[in-house]
Amino acid sequence: MTALDIKHLQYFIQVTHFNSFTKAAEHLYITQPTISKMIKNLETELGVELFDRSRKQLTLTDAGRVVLEQAKLIDKAFSNLETEMEYLSGLKKGHIRLGLPPIIDASFFPKIIGRFHEEYPNITLQLIEDGSKKIQEAVENDLLDIGVIAFPTNTELFHSFAFLEEDIRLILHPEHPLAQTEEVDLGALAQEDFILFNKEFILRDLVVSSCEAAGFTPRVMSESSRWDFLEEMVACKLGITLLPESLCSHLQNDVCSVKVINPSIKWKLGVIWSKNRHLSFAAKEWLRFAKQVLIEPKLDTD
Repeated sequence: MTALDIKHLQYFIQVTHFNSFTKAAEHLYITQPTISKMIKNLETELGVELFDRSRKQLTLTDAGRVVLEQAKLIDKAFSNLETEMEYLSGLKKGHIRLGLPPIIDASFFPKIIGRFHEEYPNITLQLIEDGSKKIQEAVENDLLDIGVIAFPTNTELFHSFAFLEEDIRLILHPEHPLAQTEEVDLGALAQEDFILFNKEFILRDLVVSSCEAAGFTPRVMSESSRWDFLEEMVACKLGITLLPESLCSHLQNDVCSVKVINPSIKWKLGVIWSKNRHLSFAAKEWLRFAKQVLIEPKLDTD
């Protein structure tokens, strides 16, 4: 493969990712005719049609699906080669795509990233915020290198390590009848209106399954992808919510938190990366650094 041929494959991958020649061209900062010509040249070189052009929507042919699978492998291998050569030359460069759930304390990971940057100033990080389900999907599809998620995860697809386990607490308006109690049976919330994270968040599944174990299905009146929106809606007396204990110190005075029992709800955070993909030097160093910062101090105090 020449460098030009690799570029052909990279453009093909982008067209399939965006399912559009126009959007792929905009993303790559080239013209639409240029990318169309590149794809046509690739088809000529391979002797197959990659797209079924008889349909209104952009659809891969059988050959196109095979080429896409191999193109991704070639592109990843080429990227790995560049990264490893930079490392061997002593530059210690690289780029890490890291997925984070917006549920965690906003100050937690920036501090860790700051310390990592001091040690590896030439490694850049791209941070993507999303729910744990979307993060797992992105890591599996090589759109992210590493993800921080709420467990459980698929152990057949991912390597992982856990670094935090904590209680999920009930968040109430201060005038709510249960606001001044020390702890609340989960079953006592059967008639409440719940404000929860959307369905991309494992925490939502955890809350719903815990409620069902307590004998009821929660009545969800609103949902969001941001914990501060959930807090604001509770402050406006629109319902109740449940949030990780580590976020409760950031809550404003217009809401309060109460311990949940029978059953208590706990969640576990951890880091995942794919078992089926090569990790760059930068990603390996991030994992080493993250384990050292997140796990080893706990081991020292055990």
